[in-house]
Amino acid sequence: MWRSACGLSVRAAERAIHRKCSHRLYAHNAEKPPPQSSPRTQAEKERRRRDKEEAILSSQHNNVEDQGMKWSEKERIAYSVSTPPGEKKDTTLPFPSSYSPEYVETSWYPWWEKEGFFTPEINDRLPHAVNRSFSMCIPPPNVTGTLHLGHALTVAIEDALVRWRRMQGYKVVWVPGCDHAGIATQTVVERRLFRERGKRRQDLSREEFLKEVWTWKKEKGEEIYHQLRKLGASLDWSRACFTMDPVRHSAVTEAFVRLCDSGLIYRSEGLVNWSCALESAISDIEVDSKQLSGRTLLSVPGYQNRVEFGTMVTFSYPIDGQDGEVAVSTTRPETMLGDVAIAVHPEDPRYQAVHGKQCRHPFADRLLPIITDTLVDMELGTGAVKVTPAHDHTDFLLSQRHSLPRLTISNLSLPSQGVKRFDAREQVIDALTEKMLFRGKRDHAMSLPVCSRSGDVIEPLLKKQWFVRCGEMAQRAIQAVDEGQLEIIPHFYNKTWCSWLSNISDWCISRQLWWGHQIPAYRVTLSDSTDTQEELWVWGRSEEEARERAAGKYGVTADTSDLRQFYPNTILETGSDLIFFWVARMVMLGTELTGQLPFKQVLLHSLVRDKHGRKMSKSLGNVIDPLDVISGISLEVHTRSDLSTPDSCLSVPYGVQRKDFPKGIPECGTDALRFALCSYKAQGEDISLSVSQVLSCRHFCNKMWQTVRFTLGVLEDRGAELGTVEQWVCSRLYSTVLQCEQGFERYELHSVTAALHSFWLHSLCDIYLREKQVVRAVLYHCVSVSLALLSPFMPFLTEELWQRLYLLKGEGGDSAGASLCLQPYPQSSQLVRESGLFAGHGRTLTFLSCRKSRTERAACHAGGSCQDEPAGRVPHEGGRCLPFNTQR
Repeated sequence: MWRSACGLSVRAAERAIHRKCSHRLYAHNAEKPPPQSSPRTQAEKERRRRDKEEAILSSQHNNVEDQGMKWSEKERIAYSVSTPPGEKKDTTLPFPSSYSPEYVETSWYPWWEKEGFFTPEINDRLPHAVNRSFSMCIPPPNVTGTLHLGHALTVAIEDALVRWRRMQGYKVVWVPGCDHAGIATQTVVERRLFRERGKRRQDLSREEFLKEVWTWKKEKGEEIYHQLRKLGASLDWSRACFTMDPVRHSAVTEAFVRLCDSGLIYRSEGLVNWSCALESAISDIEVDSKQLSGRTLLSVPGYQNRVEFGTMVTFSYPIDGQDGEVAVSTTRPETMLGDVAIAVHPEDPRYQAVHGKQCRHPFADRLLPIITDTLVDMELGTGAVKVTPAHDHTDFLLSQRHSLPRLTISNLSLPSQGVKRFDAREQVIDALTEKMLFRGKRDHAMSLPVCSRSGDVIEPLLKKQWFVRCGEMAQRAIQAVDEGQLEIIPHFYNKTWCSWLSNISDWCISRQLWWGHQIPAYRVTLSDSTDTQEELWVWGRSEEEARERAAGKYGVTADTSDLRQFYPNTILETGSDLIFFWVARMVMLGTELTGQLPFKQVLLHSLVRDKHGRKMSKSLGNVIDPLDVISGISLEVHTRSDLSTPDSCLSVPYGVQRKDFPKGIPECGTDALRFALCSYKAQGEDISLSVSQVLSCRHFCNKMWQTVRFTLGVLEDRGAELGTVEQWVCSRLYSTVLQCEQGFERYELHSVTAALHSFWLHSLCDIYLREKQVVRAVLYHCVSVSLALLSPFMPFLTEELWQRLYLLKGEGGDSAGASLCLQPYPQSSQLVRESGLFAGHGRTLTFLSCRKSRTERAACHAGGSCQDEPAGRVPHEGGRCLPFNTQR
């Protein structure tokens, strides 16, 4: 065996209400202290994951959060006015008595899209436009299927940032798109082809098969774009991309040619990760490690029966020319057909007498030299190791050291040729037993490489492929983070970034697929050449250019205007699991091809899991379409939609319990889903989401609806003079705006949503609206500012309410300013400047911070000192609480 190489300042009573009410919705926002111990090993993480999942499946895990959540079906209210797509919704209709997501979310998106509100060109029509840009690309979802709640989290976060910057007057572009997902898409289409027509890919021509894939892409791509629109994503659809469209295909070809020209892409014989199921090589980061503690039976694609892993087989090689043998141990006995040597440690006393001797292969007429190398671990197995350079990475290195041949099993003329590898394993063991060379088998803990795309067990295989040299590019990517040119948020990923890139190997980019970009390289055959072994290759942007390059000619293409204007992007926001799949490659190649980093910041969010903390999986029955949460769906319809879901999981998709929701998933609406997703601290531990938490946010949507409905009702206008409570609620609004500014700038969206939820629910509804009389101007001010603050998170509901609010005041119109999504985002400095709007009788609005009750404040004003002044708030004068109407 080888050796291992700002919380709001509120009154005491209000704080109690806030703790009680926000515990249900925002308990997950509480920050945890940093871990004191060293990072867990991968094996320990895997063990803890298995223990947790076993506890869940054995009903030892209880989640008390949902126990108090009961739901009765609400009346669905439909928007009945016929509105042509792209026309503005009629908000002059009577205000419905209750909030209905279906009513609210109808017609707004087609109008936003038709008016061009999501294009950067709209910036020229904004009176508050600033000379700054904000650009971002959506992580393109694969066309293999539809979006799930993990995608919804990405959309909720990114759209909140995009809408916030757009309302700040930035020239914003958010580019949509889909990934062709070569391996995954080809696999899915092949399965459908066999299921529906009984045909394999090889039964069709390449052109016929690609036609089937393009049909699939059109179907799934349109469905994904429909989901993104339903989620309210303010994407610039005029710039939509597909990674196989002509523009992107040309860009891929251009990149390949430039990298070849610079020597960063080369063709060489090397060990690749081969998936027998896919009949293709895959990259290192597409290989998962499955930890086995001992003998384990696993399902492997292409095999009817489960295959045994986690065992070590020992057999002997006879020493040539004398009596004696050398016993070797291996977890892959079938690879002995490609053995070319036996290695022992030079200091192992058991093998001193056989150094330099040879063993004879029992199934092939060749001799295996016994070599010595310090790589061998004397303590594992027999201490002697079989060497198979064409099927093992360490053995390949050993072959380079000792100039050993490399024999690929599939190319050998052996009795097992044409037999699948794990069937050959049994045949080899039987043959060794027959020759009396088999010495036993025992359990052995091991790490099994598994293809993340197909679930197949990876076979290291020696092949000539195309590789990208990653060393220098990786060092530049490390340097960019170390020197602060590129910021990764959260910062604790910096260490992971440096560690992975420091140990990166060259990247195999060859794929033996029909669906995907073909490598633009051409093999040259010289008419007068007699050497049939050496390969000569040229590359080019077209076959014609490749022929010209054979004579030493090439050309260069120009950049686009969008590239000049919006590259580098402002930020890349994506899931933390893509830091190597996507982010590192973009940084390395973007810098190499353009001379600039592709973005200035990387914002990584956590993964969405179910309420028990389990990864989303069809086999567990906890994957759900976000549209099912938005529109609602019966449990029967949901479970019938995926026939692969086991019966034991049918009653509990994604935290939906029959006892709580007997009719299925309630209609929660887009705004509630987005607000719930943004209410988590996304930069940290994984997010455990249940439908009940989204439903809590729907209750908040209804509270907003009823508040505006009340605001539009008959209110007594007491004039402009402000009372004590008016000044207090305005001070709370100012603090909320301040928290939103700080939260957005730090990308802590959970603190923004918490502040907005607290102000609307507690300061505005629980306290101010309970007053016997309210000042209409102050109420309108609080509601309108709050709607603007909430717009990035709840685009549909805030647009509906804002349109009705400003229709009453005679504002709006058909210009760019007619939509809330293009209004200026509230600023704390602006609120201070506008405080004079509420001044009356020489009094000026003062933003205060005292959290005492009215009785406590009265005593304080009478002469007591104030000890309730938090840091960073307006200081008290003379150690006393200021009266609300004091002029400053």
